[in-house]
Amino acid sequence: MSKIIKVTDDILDKQLGLLPKDIKFCKTCVVSNQRPRIEWDQKTKGQCSACDYGYEKDNIIDWNEREKQLQKVCDKHRSKDGSYDVIIPGSGGKDSGMVTHKLKYKYGMHPLTVTWAPFLYTDIGWKNFTALKDKGFDNILVHPNGQLHRKLSLLAFDLHGDAWDPFGLGQQSLAYHMSVKYNVPLILMGENGEVEYGGSLATKDLYEPPRENWSDEFYKGSSLDNLLQAGLKRNIFTKDEIRSSSFDMYSPPSEEDLKRVGTEMHWMSYYQRWTPQWNYYYAVENCGFEANDDRSEGTYQKYGSIDDKLDGFHWWMAYMKFGICRTTYDAAHEIRDGHINREEAVALVHKYDGEFPAKYWKDFLDYLDITEKEFWYVADKYRSKHVWTPSGAKFSGYSPETQYKLWKLNYLVE
Repeated sequence: MSKIIKVTDDILDKQLGLLPKDIKFCKTCVVSNQRPRIEWDQKTKGQCSACDYGYEKDNIIDWNEREKQLQKVCDKHRSKDGSYDVIIPGSGGKDSGMVTHKLKYKYGMHPLTVTWAPFLYTDIGWKNFTALKDKGFDNILVHPNGQLHRKLSLLAFDLHGDAWDPFGLGQQSLAYHMSVKYNVPLILMGENGEVEYGGSLATKDLYEPPRENWSDEFYKGSSLDNLLQAGLKRNIFTKDEIRSSSFDMYSPPSEEDLKRVGTEMHWMSYYQRWTPQWNYYYAVENCGFEANDDRSEGTYQKYGSIDDKLDGFHWWMAYMKFGICRTTYDAAHEIRDGHINREEAVALVHKYDGEFPAKYWKDFLDYLDITEKEFWYVADKYRSKHVWTPSGAKFSGYSPETQYKLWKLNYLVE
């Protein structure tokens, strides 16, 4: 074992201890109650919070009124001299492309797009990023300190069960730093994932997320400091390294700076009905966006999360923890959007959910500088025992990668 992957039970993902042991599935979509922070039976018995919100989207929310609210926000912040008046974070994918194009050409804004670089760009990801920029948008692409970012991501893989976490917080924080740096108060992000995909509905009527929730949503109830201190304890980071200004970008600016600028972040999904497939069609028509030639591993669609070679492992590790992966989220949203029925979604989940992202496995191992044995050790450490069970009487004698092939979900959506 490397000095980073420890043979211990060190787990900083606080979500795992909160999972209900009695597994249930939503009667409307295909999400289970293992999705962190999801709410159940709030309005309709047997239904998840994402479907509760889906009903509100179609039957209660007045989207014409919401669009008028967005128009007022833009009128308030629109610059008169052509200077930047809105910060839009994104990868150049279908969602950020749609938001950026709409804000400029429908609402007359002057956006500055900002991008936290993925771990390893895919060819199609770089092509789409460049295509959006070439449609007439300014962009700042930020690459974090490569050496420190790899160490932090490796610690997150071992201690959070998700190497993606440092990227997630850097991506979230970047827009706030650019707001302060360029004195642009308005930030427009894409969707509120908590309400769109299943989580707490506490923010469903808010256009701006409370920053105090970042620890739960982006660091699994832990923090950046927890990872840095763990790295220091394991001699991964030196004292000088954990004091490096390179880590400033992983956390939002001070409240003092944000209040001085008047920074306010809005979700586009608060103002317009969020439909991923519609975003895709819009981005193809207006932003030069292209889908992949092949579907993404772990799901059936070709246009989501296609910019980063390592993204599939974020979803696959969620499968180890919660028994739900990318197909579950995609199919559940398409049920709420009226594109497929539940029977079709169940079939898709059975066929694709949890597919191992083999295409870029070597890239993942090389990026984190770990062995196959270390990878499977971490995967097994995060395999929730009430979700998974081994099959075969001699299970304990198998190698980790063989064990995975013998693991069985304790349940399947029906």
